[in-house]
Amino acid sequence: MSATSLAAMLRERGLRLTPQRQLILEAVHELGHATPESVHNAVRERVAGVNITTVYRTLELLEELGLVNHTHLSHGSPTYHAAGEHQHVHLVCRSCGSIEEMDPAVLRPVCDQLLDERDFRVDVGHVSLFGVCGKCKESE
Repeated sequence: MSATSLAAMLRERGLRLTPQRQLILEAVHELGHATPESVHNAVRERVAGVNITTVYRTLELLEELGLVNHTHLSHGSPTYHAAGEHQHVHLVCRSCGSIEEMDPAVLRPVCDQLLDERDFRVDVGHVSLFGVCGKCKESE
């Protein structure tokens, strides 16, 4: 998203585009799956003085604007990624911590069943499956 588009979205809400907001959005795009802490570290490499509270608040605002999504890939902080990316299921290795993306079609039968039986729509962008990746399984 261009700075001009982001500025327009923020103006519609009575907010302005700050350098910190722009840097935080750029960091999420560059990092892929990013925790607030990793975003904070990436932004601090470019500009000193941005605190972690600003990062958390900005990520919440960017999610409200529909620019980023979050999921929980561990017991810690949420993980953010750009909203424009295709939806995907996260495969998280409990051994090495690697994160792989999987086409959500793999869950289609389960999603369809939940919709039919419970009238429940699954938000696939927030689905994370935990297990052990192939590399870690081989080394066990």
